Amino acid sequence: MQPLAYRIRPKKFEDVIGQDHLVGKNGVIKKMLDSNNLCSMILYGPAGCGKTSIASIIADMFPLTSFSFNASTDSKNKLKEIADSAKYHESTICIIDEIHRMKKDIQDFLLPFAESGSLIIIGLTTENPYRSINPAIRSRCHIYRMNEISKDDIISLLKRIVKSEGMKELSDEIYNYLATASSCEVRTALNMLEITEMLDEKDINLENVEKLVGKKAFQIDREGEYYYDCASAMIKSIRGSDPDAALHYLARLLQTEDLEFIARRLLISAYEDIGLGNPNVGPRVYAACEAALHVGLPEARIPLAYAVVDLATSPKSNSAYLGINEAIKDLENMTCMSIPPHILNKELKSGKYEYKYPHDYEKGWVKQQYMPDELIDKVYYKPKNTGSYERAIKEFMAKLKDEK
Repeated sequence: MQPLAYRIRPKKFEDVIGQDHLVGKNGVIKKMLDSNNLCSMILYGPAGCGKTSIASIIADMFPLTSFSFNASTDSKNKLKEIADSAKYHESTICIIDEIHRMKKDIQDFLLPFAESGSLIIIGLTTENPYRSINPAIRSRCHIYRMNEISKDDIISLLKRIVKSEGMKELSDEIYNYLATASSCEVRTALNMLEITEMLDEKDINLENVEKLVGKKAFQIDREGEYYYDCASAMIKSIRGSDPDAALHYLARLLQTEDLEFIARRLLISAYEDIGLGNPNVGPRVYAACEAALHVGLPEARIPLAYAVVDLATSPKSNSAYLGINEAIKDLENMTCMSIPPHILNKELKSGKYEYKYPHDYEKGWVKQQYMPDELIDKVYYKPKNTGSYERAIKEFMAKLKDEK
Protein backbone atom coordinates (compact mmCIF):
# COMPACT_ATOMS: atom_id res chain seq x y z
CA MET A 1 0.00 0.00 0.00
CA GLN A 2 1.29 3.46 -0.88
CA PRO A 3 2.29 5.71 2.06
CA LEU A 4 -0.20 8.40 3.03
CA ALA A 5 2.25 11.21 2.16
CA TYR A 6 2.52 9.82 -1.38
CA ARG A 7 -1.21 9.20 -1.84
CA ILE A 8 -2.29 12.71 -0.92
CA ARG A 9 0.57 14.60 -2.61
CA PRO A 10 -0.91 17.86 -3.97
CA LYS A 11 -2.17 17.60 -7.54
CA LYS A 12 -2.92 21.30 -7.98
CA PHE A 13 -1.59 24.55 -6.57
CA GLU A 14 -4.66 25.02 -4.40
CA ASP A 15 -3.60 21.96 -2.39
CA VAL A 16 -0.13 23.36 -1.59
CA ILE A 17 0.04 24.97 1.85
CA GLY A 18 2.17 27.89 3.00
CA GLN A 19 3.47 28.98 -0.42
CA ASP A 20 0.89 31.51 -1.63
CA HIS A 21 3.66 33.93 -2.63
CA LEU A 22 4.62 31.40 -5.32
CA VAL A 23 1.51 29.43 -6.26
CA GLY A 24 -1.39 31.40 -4.77
CA LYS A 25 -3.77 33.49 -6.85
CA ASN A 26 -1.15 36.21 -7.35
CA GLY A 27 1.90 33.96 -6.97
CA VAL A 28 4.74 34.39 -9.43
CA ILE A 29 4.78 30.73 -10.55
CA LYS A 30 1.00 30.73 -10.97
CA LYS A 31 1.33 33.80 -13.19
CA MET A 32 4.05 32.08 -15.25
CA LEU A 33 1.74 29.19 -16.04
CA ASP A 34 -1.25 31.45 -16.68
CA SER A 35 0.80 33.45 -19.21
CA ASN A 36 2.29 30.28 -20.75
CA ASN A 37 5.79 31.61 -20.07
CA LEU A 38 7.72 29.19 -17.88
CA CYS A 39 11.27 30.14 -16.88
CA SER A 40 14.10 28.17 -15.27
CA MET A 41 13.99 28.43 -11.49
CA ILE A 42 15.51 27.16 -8.26
CA LEU A 43 13.20 26.46 -5.33
CA TYR A 44 14.95 26.35 -1.98
CA GLY A 45 13.69 25.86 1.54
CA PRO A 46 13.48 23.37 4.43
CA ALA A 47 12.61 19.72 3.97
CA GLY A 48 8.93 18.93 3.67
CA CYS A 49 7.80 22.41 2.59
CA GLY A 50 6.45 21.42 -0.85
CA LYS A 51 9.32 21.87 -3.32
CA THR A 52 8.84 18.52 -5.05
CA SER A 53 5.05 18.93 -5.09
CA ILE A 54 5.25 22.32 -6.79
CA ALA A 55 7.74 21.00 -9.37
CA SER A 56 5.49 18.02 -10.15
CA ILE A 57 2.41 20.21 -10.53
CA ILE A 58 4.31 22.50 -12.93
CA ALA A 59 5.39 19.50 -15.01
CA ASP A 60 1.81 18.18 -15.11
CA MET A 61 0.22 21.52 -15.97
CA PHE A 62 2.69 22.90 -18.50
CA PRO A 63 2.45 21.43 -22.02
CA LEU A 64 6.08 20.28 -22.29
CA THR A 65 7.91 16.98 -22.03
CA SER A 66 9.46 16.65 -18.58
CA PHE A 67 12.23 14.58 -16.99
CA SER A 68 13.50 14.14 -13.45
CA PHE A 69 17.15 14.01 -12.39
CA ASN A 70 18.54 13.43 -8.89
CA ALA A 71 21.94 15.04 -8.45
CA SER A 72 22.81 12.62 -5.62
CA THR A 73 22.12 9.34 -7.37
CA ASP A 74 21.89 9.88 -11.14
CA SER A 75 24.89 9.97 -13.48
CA LYS A 76 26.01 12.53 -16.01
CA ASN A 77 25.07 10.05 -18.74
CA LYS A 78 21.42 10.27 -17.73
CA LEU A 79 21.57 14.05 -18.00
CA LYS A 80 23.12 13.71 -21.47
CA GLU A 81 20.24 11.45 -22.48
CA ILE A 82 17.79 14.09 -21.26
CA ALA A 83 19.67 16.79 -23.18
CA ASP A 84 19.73 14.64 -26.35
CA SER A 85 15.99 14.05 -26.04
CA ALA A 86 15.46 17.82 -25.70
CA LYS A 87 16.81 18.28 -29.24
CA TYR A 88 13.55 16.87 -30.59
CA HIS A 89 11.40 19.38 -28.71
CA GLU A 90 11.22 23.14 -28.70
CA SER A 91 11.75 23.08 -24.98
CA THR A 92 11.89 20.46 -22.20
CA ILE A 93 11.42 20.63 -18.43
CA CYS A 94 14.14 19.07 -16.31
CA ILE A 95 13.42 18.76 -12.57
CA ILE A 96 16.74 18.48 -10.71
CA ASP A 97 16.38 17.28 -7.14
CA GLU A 98 19.18 18.16 -4.69
CA ILE A 99 20.74 20.44 -7.28
CA HIS A 100 23.26 21.67 -4.69
CA ARG A 101 24.93 18.24 -4.91
CA MET A 102 25.47 18.49 -8.65
CA LYS A 103 29.17 18.41 -9.54
CA LYS A 104 30.66 21.47 -11.23
CA ASP A 105 31.36 19.70 -14.53
CA ILE A 106 27.71 18.60 -14.75
CA GLN A 107 26.54 22.12 -13.93
CA ASP A 108 28.82 23.43 -16.68
CA PHE A 109 27.35 20.86 -19.08
CA LEU A 110 23.88 22.31 -18.43
CA LEU A 111 24.82 25.91 -19.17
CA PRO A 112 24.27 26.05 -22.97
CA PHE A 113 20.94 24.23 -22.69
CA ALA A 114 19.73 26.56 -19.95
CA GLU A 115 21.03 29.55 -21.93
CA SER A 116 19.13 28.60 -25.10
CA GLY A 117 15.98 27.61 -23.22
CA SER A 118 15.98 24.10 -24.70
CA LEU A 119 16.02 22.88 -21.09
CA ILE A 120 13.85 24.64 -18.52
CA ILE A 121 15.48 23.79 -15.21
CA ILE A 122 13.50 23.44 -12.01
CA GLY A 123 16.15 22.95 -9.32
CA LEU A 124 15.18 21.82 -5.81
CA THR A 125 17.42 22.25 -2.79
CA THR A 126 17.40 22.63 0.98
CA GLU A 127 20.66 24.63 0.78
CA ASN A 128 21.12 28.33 0.15
CA PRO A 129 21.71 28.46 -3.64
CA TYR A 130 23.79 31.62 -3.31
CA ARG A 131 26.41 29.50 -1.55
CA SER A 132 25.94 26.03 -2.97
CA ILE A 133 25.18 26.46 -6.68
CA ASN A 134 27.43 27.53 -9.53
CA PRO A 135 26.93 31.31 -10.17
CA ALA A 136 26.65 30.63 -13.91
CA ILE A 137 23.65 28.34 -13.29
CA ARG A 138 22.14 30.77 -10.76
CA SER A 139 22.30 33.63 -13.24
CA ARG A 140 20.14 31.65 -15.67
CA CYS A 141 17.47 30.81 -13.09
CA HIS A 142 14.94 32.71 -11.03
CA ILE A 143 15.54 31.89 -7.36
CA TYR A 144 12.53 31.51 -5.08
CA ARG A 145 12.62 30.99 -1.32
CA MET A 146 10.03 28.56 0.03
CA ASN A 147 8.35 29.48 3.31
CA GLU A 148 8.65 27.35 6.40
CA ILE A 149 5.29 25.76 7.11
CA SER A 150 3.54 27.13 10.18
CA LYS A 151 2.25 24.99 13.00
CA ASP A 152 -1.33 26.12 12.33
CA ASP A 153 -1.01 25.10 8.66
CA ILE A 154 0.20 21.63 9.67
CA ILE A 155 -2.67 21.16 12.13
CA SER A 156 -5.25 22.29 9.54
CA LEU A 157 -3.77 19.91 6.97
CA LEU A 158 -3.82 16.95 9.36
CA LYS A 159 -7.44 17.60 10.30
CA ARG A 160 -8.42 17.85 6.64
CA ILE A 161 -6.63 14.60 5.76
CA VAL A 162 -8.23 12.72 8.69
CA LYS A 163 -11.66 13.78 7.46
CA SER A 164 -11.06 13.12 3.74
CA GLU A 165 -9.33 9.76 4.31
CA GLY A 166 -11.84 8.52 6.91
CA MET A 167 -9.13 8.09 9.55
CA LYS A 168 -9.61 7.83 13.30
CA GLU A 169 -10.45 11.11 15.03
CA LEU A 170 -7.73 12.71 17.15
CA SER A 171 -7.83 15.28 19.92
CA ASP A 172 -6.53 18.83 19.49
CA GLU A 173 -3.78 17.91 21.96
CA ILE A 174 -2.56 15.16 19.63
CA TYR A 175 -2.75 17.35 16.53
CA ASN A 176 -0.69 19.98 18.33
CA TYR A 177 1.83 17.35 19.37
CA LEU A 178 2.20 15.91 15.85
CA ALA A 179 2.78 19.37 14.38
CA THR A 180 5.42 20.11 17.00
CA ALA A 181 7.13 16.71 16.91
CA SER A 182 7.37 16.83 13.10
CA SER A 183 9.22 20.18 13.25
CA CYS A 184 6.45 21.40 10.93
CA GLU A 185 7.65 19.21 8.04
CA VAL A 186 4.59 18.18 6.02
CA ARG A 187 5.94 14.77 4.99
CA THR A 188 7.03 13.89 8.52
CA ALA A 189 3.74 15.04 10.00
CA LEU A 190 1.79 12.87 7.54
CA ASN A 191 3.98 9.85 8.30
CA MET A 192 3.32 10.37 12.01
CA LEU A 193 -0.40 10.77 11.39
CA GLU A 194 -0.48 7.54 9.41
CA ILE A 195 1.15 5.56 12.20
CA THR A 196 -1.56 6.64 14.67
CA GLU A 197 -3.93 4.42 12.65
CA MET A 198 -2.21 1.45 14.32
CA LEU A 199 -3.96 2.33 17.58
CA ASP A 200 -7.42 1.13 18.47
CA GLU A 201 -9.84 4.00 19.01
CA LYS A 202 -10.00 3.32 22.74
CA ASP A 203 -6.19 3.58 22.95
CA ILE A 204 -5.80 6.90 21.11
CA ASN A 205 -4.32 9.31 23.63
CA LEU A 206 -1.26 11.56 23.76
CA GLU A 207 0.87 9.12 25.75
CA ASN A 208 0.33 6.26 23.28
CA VAL A 209 0.89 8.53 20.27
CA GLU A 210 4.20 9.66 21.77
CA LYS A 211 5.28 6.03 22.15
CA LEU A 212 4.33 5.23 18.56
CA VAL A 213 6.11 8.24 17.07
CA GLY A 214 9.33 7.17 18.77
CA LYS A 215 12.69 8.92 18.77
CA LYS A 216 11.62 11.77 16.54
CA ALA A 217 9.15 12.91 19.18
CA PHE A 218 11.75 12.88 21.92
CA GLN A 219 13.89 15.32 19.94
CA ILE A 220 11.40 18.01 20.94
CA ASP A 221 11.35 19.41 24.44
CA ARG A 222 8.83 17.83 26.73
CA GLU A 223 6.78 21.01 27.19
CA GLY A 224 6.01 20.98 23.48
CA GLU A 225 7.53 24.34 22.46
CA TYR A 226 8.33 24.51 18.80
CA TYR A 227 12.10 24.63 18.48
CA TYR A 228 12.16 27.73 16.29
CA ASP A 229 10.69 29.55 19.27
CA CYS A 230 13.52 28.17 21.40
CA ALA A 231 16.06 29.35 18.85
CA SER A 232 14.55 32.83 18.94
CA ALA A 233 14.63 32.79 22.74
CA MET A 234 18.28 31.72 22.74
CA ILE A 235 19.31 34.54 20.38
CA LYS A 236 17.31 37.11 22.35
CA SER A 237 19.01 35.90 25.55
CA ILE A 238 22.42 36.27 23.89
CA ARG A 239 21.47 39.73 22.67
CA GLY A 240 20.35 40.61 26.20
CA SER A 241 23.66 39.40 27.71
CA ASP A 242 22.04 36.63 29.77
CA PRO A 243 24.32 33.58 29.45
CA ASP A 244 22.22 31.47 31.85
CA ALA A 245 19.02 31.84 29.84
CA ALA A 246 20.95 31.35 26.58
CA LEU A 247 22.37 28.05 27.90
CA HIS A 248 18.90 26.94 28.96
CA TYR A 249 17.52 27.42 25.44
CA LEU A 250 20.61 25.81 23.93
CA ALA A 251 19.90 22.74 26.07
CA ARG A 252 16.37 22.60 24.66
CA LEU A 253 17.64 23.01 21.11
CA LEU A 254 20.14 20.19 21.54
CA GLN A 255 17.18 17.82 21.88
CA THR A 256 16.50 18.42 18.17
CA GLU A 257 20.00 17.08 17.37
CA ASP A 258 20.04 19.62 14.54
CA LEU A 259 23.59 20.89 14.99
CA GLU A 260 23.74 22.72 11.66
CA PHE A 261 20.64 24.74 12.54
CA ILE A 262 22.07 25.72 15.94
CA ALA A 263 25.49 26.58 14.47
CA ARG A 264 23.90 28.74 11.77
CA ARG A 265 21.91 30.75 14.33
CA LEU A 266 25.00 31.30 16.52
CA LEU A 267 27.11 32.46 13.59
CA ILE A 268 24.43 34.94 12.52
CA SER A 269 24.26 36.29 16.07
CA ALA A 270 28.05 36.69 16.20
CA TYR A 271 28.00 39.12 13.28
CA GLU A 272 24.56 40.70 13.76
CA ASP A 273 24.43 41.24 17.53
CA ILE A 274 28.05 41.32 18.72
CA GLY A 275 29.73 42.52 15.54
CA LEU A 276 32.40 45.15 16.08
CA GLY A 277 31.66 45.24 19.79
CA ASN A 278 33.97 42.21 19.94
CA PRO A 279 35.31 41.48 16.42
CA ASN A 280 37.29 38.43 17.55
CA VAL A 281 34.14 36.57 18.57
CA GLY A 282 33.14 35.71 14.98
CA PRO A 283 36.17 33.48 14.25
CA ARG A 284 35.96 31.94 17.72
CA VAL A 285 32.29 31.03 17.31
CA TYR A 286 32.96 29.69 13.81
CA ALA A 287 35.72 27.45 15.18
CA ALA A 288 33.47 26.25 18.02
CA CYS A 289 30.63 25.45 15.61
CA GLU A 290 32.99 23.57 13.27
CA ALA A 291 34.27 21.58 16.27
CA ALA A 292 30.70 20.75 17.29
CA LEU A 293 29.84 19.52 13.79
CA HIS A 294 33.05 17.48 13.70
CA VAL A 295 32.72 15.68 17.03
CA GLY A 296 28.92 15.27 16.95
CA LEU A 297 26.64 14.66 19.90
CA PRO A 298 26.78 14.32 22.84
CA GLU A 299 30.17 16.09 22.99
CA ALA A 300 29.04 18.83 20.58
CA ARG A 301 27.22 20.45 23.49
CA ILE A 302 30.59 21.56 24.93
CA PRO A 303 31.90 23.80 22.08
CA LEU A 304 28.35 25.08 21.48
CA ALA A 305 28.03 26.06 25.15
CA TYR A 306 31.42 27.80 24.87
CA ALA A 307 30.13 29.78 21.88
CA VAL A 308 26.86 30.73 23.60
CA VAL A 309 28.59 32.00 26.73
CA ASP A 310 31.20 33.87 24.66
CA LEU A 311 28.45 35.60 22.66
CA ALA A 312 26.24 36.40 25.63
CA THR A 313 29.06 37.95 27.67
CA SER A 314 30.54 40.00 24.80
CA PRO A 315 30.00 43.75 24.28
CA LYS A 316 27.22 44.18 21.72
CA SER A 317 27.15 46.27 18.55
CA ASN A 318 24.82 45.99 15.57
CA SER A 319 26.36 48.98 13.77
CA ALA A 320 27.52 46.98 10.72
CA TYR A 321 24.13 45.23 10.52
CA LEU A 322 22.25 48.54 10.62
CA GLY A 323 24.64 50.11 8.14
CA ILE A 324 24.27 47.49 5.41
CA ASN A 325 20.49 47.41 5.87
CA GLU A 326 20.28 51.16 5.32
CA ALA A 327 22.61 50.99 2.31
CA ILE A 328 20.47 48.27 0.71
CA LYS A 329 17.31 50.28 1.41
CA ASP A 330 18.78 53.31 -0.36
CA LEU A 331 19.81 51.17 -3.30
CA GLU A 332 16.25 49.86 -3.64
CA ASN A 333 14.65 53.31 -3.38
CA MET A 334 17.01 55.43 -5.50
CA THR A 335 17.81 55.48 -9.20
CA CYS A 336 21.15 54.31 -10.56
CA MET A 337 24.03 56.27 -9.03
CA SER A 338 27.33 56.78 -10.84
CA ILE A 339 30.71 55.94 -9.36
CA PRO A 340 33.02 58.99 -9.06
CA PRO A 341 35.14 58.88 -12.22
CA HIS A 342 38.50 59.30 -10.49
CA ILE A 343 38.18 55.90 -8.76
CA LEU A 344 37.35 54.00 -11.97
CA ASN A 345 40.33 52.18 -13.46
CA LYS A 346 39.29 53.02 -16.99
CA GLU A 347 39.84 56.71 -16.31
CA LEU A 348 43.39 56.31 -14.99
CA LYS A 349 45.16 56.20 -18.36
CA SER A 350 43.53 59.33 -19.69
CA GLY A 351 44.86 61.46 -16.87
CA LYS A 352 41.61 63.39 -16.88
CA TYR A 353 40.73 62.10 -13.43
CA GLU A 354 43.50 61.32 -11.01
CA TYR A 355 43.01 58.65 -8.40
CA LYS A 356 45.04 59.43 -5.30
CA TYR A 357 46.65 56.27 -3.89
CA PRO A 358 46.27 56.65 -0.08
CA HIS A 359 49.45 54.71 0.71
CA ASP A 360 51.49 57.38 -1.05
CA TYR A 361 50.45 59.91 1.59
CA GLU A 362 51.38 60.45 5.21
CA LYS A 363 49.25 58.40 7.62
CA GLY A 364 47.97 56.36 4.64
CA TRP A 365 45.04 58.68 4.00
CA VAL A 366 44.22 61.49 1.56
CA LYS A 367 41.07 63.51 1.08
CA GLN A 368 39.07 62.47 -1.98
CA GLN A 369 35.49 61.53 -2.84
CA TYR A 370 34.41 57.89 -2.94
CA MET A 371 30.64 58.14 -2.46
CA PRO A 372 28.38 58.82 -5.47
CA ASP A 373 27.32 62.48 -5.76
CA GLU A 374 23.75 61.57 -4.86
CA LEU A 375 24.86 60.23 -1.46
CA ILE A 376 27.77 62.55 -0.76
CA ASP A 377 26.86 63.26 2.89
CA LYS A 378 25.25 59.91 3.66
CA VAL A 379 26.48 58.09 6.79
CA TYR A 380 25.73 54.37 7.08
CA TYR A 381 28.24 53.20 9.64
CA LYS A 382 27.71 54.75 13.06
CA PRO A 383 30.14 53.21 15.58
CA LYS A 384 28.91 52.49 19.09
CA ASN A 385 30.59 52.86 22.48
CA THR A 386 29.88 49.37 23.81
CA GLY A 387 33.35 47.88 23.20
CA SER A 388 36.92 49.19 23.26
CA TYR A 389 37.55 48.15 19.65
CA GLU A 390 34.66 50.16 18.25
CA ARG A 391 35.43 53.12 20.52
CA ALA A 392 38.87 53.18 18.88
CA ILE A 393 37.20 53.10 15.45
CA LYS A 394 35.00 56.02 16.46
CA GLU A 395 38.02 58.06 17.54
CA PHE A 396 39.87 57.21 14.30
CA MET A 397 36.90 58.20 12.13
CA ALA A 398 36.49 61.45 14.09
CA LYS A 399 40.13 62.37 13.42
CA LEU A 400 39.68 61.73 9.70
CA LYS A 401 36.55 63.89 9.71
CA ASP A 402 38.49 66.74 11.35
CA GLU A 403 41.18 66.51 8.66
CA LYS A 404 38.56 66.58 5.92
